[in-house]
Amino acid sequence: MRLSRVVRVSLAGIALAVMGCASAPPRRYVVVMPEPPADVVEVVPAQPGPEYVWIAGHHAWDGARYYWVAGHWGQTPAGFHEWVRGHWGRREGRWEWVEGHWR
Repeated sequence: MRLSRVVRVSLAGIALAVMGCASAPPRRYVVVMPEPPADVVEVVPAQPGPEYVWIAGHHAWDGARYYWVAGHWGQTPAGFHEWVRGHWGRREGRWEWVEGHWR
């Protein structure tokens, strides 16, 4: 069976999209009503080596309240070059947590 060029190109595009989704970093979303507290000012210790990046602390939600997750030095994984910090954003009257990830 011979597929038309349009169908072949469409199938190739779908395959690339699926492969792209499979390699995208996992993201976790948490939606809560109360506004998160202001960030804690952290003292950043000395960098343990040039391949380490500071991953700042943040407030997390345990289902009933916010708690502070301390920052730490993270070693950059092979193939990545930057840490994208997680953040709380306001959306439709609620607060949404978008988890940080490497890119």
